[in-house]
Amino acid sequence: MRKNVLITGASSGLGAGMARILAAKGHHLALTARRVDRLEALRDELLAAHPGIEVVVHELDVNDHDQVFAVFKQAITDLGGLDRVIVNAGLGKGGRIGTGKFHANKETAETNFIAALAQCEAAMEHFYERKAGHLVVISSMSAMRGMPSSMTTYAATKAGIAMIAEGIRSDLIGRKGLDIKVTTLYPGYIASEMNEGVQQETRMMVDTETGCRALVKKIEAEVVDAAVPGWPWAPIGQVMKHAPLGVVRRLV
Repeated sequence: MRKNVLITGASSGLGAGMARILAAKGHHLALTARRVDRLEALRDELLAAHPGIEVVVHELDVNDHDQVFAVFKQAITDLGGLDRVIVNAGLGKGGRIGTGKFHANKETAETNFIAALAQCEAAMEHFYERKAGHLVVISSMSAMRGMPSSMTTYAATKAGIAMIAEGIRSDLIGRKGLDIKVTTLYPGYIASEMNEGVQQETRMMVDTETGCRALVKKIEAEVVDAAVPGWPWAPIGQVMKHAPLGVVRRLV
């Protein structure tokens, strides 16, 4: 069992949802986010419900890359090592390219790609040292193709971090003596703060708890990659990969 788990972006949405499920399963948790008040409230909730676990929280802006490495090292000390890191922190700002929204797009690119790279680097340094660990990268179904309008930069960053995960996975091939796995998850519409602008009545939207249970199930199975929830997103993903772009833009 990968007992000690660090989750970034854990103050709300998918991060908090996964933390609740993992806590119920007996995992010790290191939770990070910018909104430390929410983290502390979540920690108190989890410890009250599951007094046998450890939960530590750290304020972390993932765009402060030095802080990423420092916080990961502190979490390693707090829990006596990390068995799994879930790279979840992300941002959904953006606008259609060419409409003056460069700074919003830039912020999304820096948060979802460069900061995620820093998290992967910090996690893998620890895992290589321990010769064991599980890196989980939360990508998006939007990573399957180039997306229109406000989703263009977001989708590109999620495709980029998926490729970083695949590259790390490639590095591990044939390396004996390492119990290190890499999982890339592609969530579809799961209710959270990030996608609250999506029409909630869409039949493809699932509630946060349902979506997070599906994510945790794939994480614990240590799959290479998966669309989550599998239905309808696994078949939709195949359509997105191969359909004409005019069809793809109508799916989002």
